[in-house]
Amino acid sequence: MTKTNPGRFFEDYRLGQVITHAVPRTISGGERALYHALYPARGALHSSDAFARACGLPAAPIDDLIVFHLIFGKTVPDISLNAVANLGYAEGRWLAPVWPGDTLRSESEVIGLKENSNGKSGVVYVRTRGLNQRGEVVLTYVRWVMVKKRDPSAAAPATVVPSLVPSLVPSLVPAVAAADLVVPPGLDFTRWDTVLAGEPHRWGDYEPGEKIDHVDGVTVEETEHMLATRLWQNTAKVHFDATQREDGRRLIYGGHVISLARTLSFNGLANAQMIVALNSGVHVNPCFAGDTVRAWSEVLDRAETAAPGVGALRLRLVAVKHGSPHFALKDAAGKYLPGVLLDLDYWALVPR
Repeated sequence: MTKTNPGRFFEDYRLGQVITHAVPRTISGGERALYHALYPARGALHSSDAFARACGLPAAPIDDLIVFHLIFGKTVPDISLNAVANLGYAEGRWLAPVWPGDTLRSESEVIGLKENSNGKSGVVYVRTRGLNQRGEVVLTYVRWVMVKKRDPSAAAPATVVPSLVPSLVPSLVPAVAAADLVVPPGLDFTRWDTVLAGEPHRWGDYEPGEKIDHVDGVTVEETEHMLATRLWQNTAKVHFDATQREDGRRLIYGGHVISLARTLSFNGLANAQMIVALNSGVHVNPCFAGDTVRAWSEVLDRAETAAPGVGALRLRLVAVKHGSPHFALKDAAGKYLPGVLLDLDYWALVPR
């Protein structure tokens, strides 16, 4: 009898199925150091205990995207080990800060299934929750992923797409409402130091519709993306095994592109340091080693919060390959341009 795990294929999923993912992980400062080396992240709130204490927190929390990657990585052996590609996200909410010493685990519920027309794969929709050692939910999000079928002739599960069948599963909202954003207890930006943070621009300096070119670019290296993906214990075959794709190329983990783009956005959004919601996200085109990633942002909305000195910006973060048209996203027919890698809509907390 075989003892190895081949992973789930599309026909193995059932609507309403709840999967508890293996291997809880205790977070240390090592994850932060590696993350800052790989990208590199420069947010003062996540880099300095002294800066964080001046903002009402007991210490610098773990970077929001580290938490996302760790929770995501735990789901891969059960959700996307046999993935063709991770496709998108919705309804992401950071509900509590994570600190060094916390232990994270994750669980997912299947909320949608749809076989592709080629009969060789299908899209699986899951709602994932990340929990700490006290059972508190620190992060929740929905994602959908294209997964291979083990047997193309196997009967497919009944089609249920969350956004189309709200009576059967929770309907996906287009954006997390500003009133539903969770601000960490005690957070106070009234003493925010713009000099130490890196830029003078505050909440009131940004206007909806404003677009920001983040100027810099990062060329993706094969070794760096594989190191980063291993850091999150993400075992998806397409990121490591060149035989998994017909073109013989390793697919860059989409989260690696998210973190690269988010880090590039520091230039122009240095004070938008704490992500509290992910409204939607799409990995538009594949990224491969040798591609140079650049980024731009659009301010979509502003909102006040009840926390002293704290405002929220709704931002669209777009990652593109080098050579893509400036600030261009879609063509006249509404189709994403071939150079666009990522279209991410999120809320971040900013000093007022």
